[in-house]
Amino acid sequence: MIRDELINEMDGEKVKMNQKKYLNRYKSFQCSLSSLERARKRDLEDDFVISGTVQKFCLTFDISWKVMKDIIVGYHKVNSFASGSPRETLRIAAQLGLISGDIWMKMLLDRNALTHDYDGSMAKDAVQRIVELYLPVLEQFCIDASGYMDKMEKDDKL
Repeated sequence: MIRDELINEMDGEKVKMNQKKYLNRYKSFQCSLSSLERARKRDLEDDFVISGTVQKFCLTFDISWKVMKDIIVGYHKVNSFASGSPRETLRIAAQLGLISGDIWMKMLLDRNALTHDYDGSMAKDAVQRIVELYLPVLEQFCIDASGYMDKMEKDDKL
């Protein structure tokens, strides 16, 4: 009897932790995006700034598609995609109207290329795209995702 009560209590705690996980991920996304936004005020010719901007972009992008996945599963209740890869998540998010797919696929291609840019040769070209093209898209997604997070949080409290 006591064992069953403990198991039920532990299961309840797991649900609470999972409910907060998507909010924590969204907050991490907001913080990472805020840090990336600082690149606009920096010298984008400086190697250190370029390196930091690229690294922060890769991190912000990675968290963003995971936030998308949280919205797809938590709000839209779509559990049917198997891999949960960034490409698959972006494809489904575009189908649901959560994002415009073309620019996000370009971001994914850049993120993939930049992760293997060991000598920094691609970074100098990419940093302009990051600041001028990708940053506004990430900022808009942050605004859009906020509404979903509010709705998901309200649903969790019911």
